[in-house]
Amino acid sequence: MDFSLIETIALYAVPVVFAITLHEASHGYVARIFGDHTAYMLGRVTLNPLKHIDPVGTVIVPLALLLLSKLAGGGGFLFGWAKPVPVNYSALRKPRQHMALVAAAGPAANLGMALAWVTLLKLALLMPENTLSAAMEAMSQAGILVNLIFMFLNLLPILPLDGGRIVASLLPTRAAWRYAKLEPWGIPVLLVLLATNGLAFLLQPLIEASDAIIRAMVF
Repeated sequence: MDFSLIETIALYAVPVVFAITLHEASHGYVARIFGDHTAYMLGRVTLNPLKHIDPVGTVIVPLALLLLSKLAGGGGFLFGWAKPVPVNYSALRKPRQHMALVAAAGPAANLGMALAWVTLLKLALLMPENTLSAAMEAMSQAGILVNLIFMFLNLLPILPLDGGRIVASLLPTRAAWRYAKLEPWGIPVLLVLLATNGLAFLLQPLIEASDAIIRAMVF
């Protein structure tokens, strides 16, 4: 079924909100487990999406990219961000080890949601063909794609992304300090990769392979 732009936005809205909310809440939840209550005290360990949504990064940028992709006939790459969950590095009981786990919690949540959307997709395909099953199938497909994009995008070894935090936690102290000094260049590098289609080049093979694997686990 071919969906209009408004219908496509509606179908992507729920997966995007869930992907961002659970991703960010997972960071705060794991940080709390390991001794840092900063995010919890600020109300960020919550499933309330309003606590995590960034008007520009969560709404305007993804909508603009979705519009451009729709106008171009598909094939565009979704990109966006939420309000980062604050983590007090020094409050963690084992800062270096635990920071890696806190950073990994977000992508892990996206992987879990991708599996959940695959399960919902299977249910939609088992239903009689009608408007509801078609919408559920399309939303499930969107949910799988969105969460795999979020997972692999955040695992890129670029600060301030989660992958960068993981790398910094695993490097020797001196190397980690030098690596951390590159953080101001992280966002400009990501924007260049997005503008030159570099993100799609890097992530598309990983997304397609993971999509095939998780579908095989459920179907």
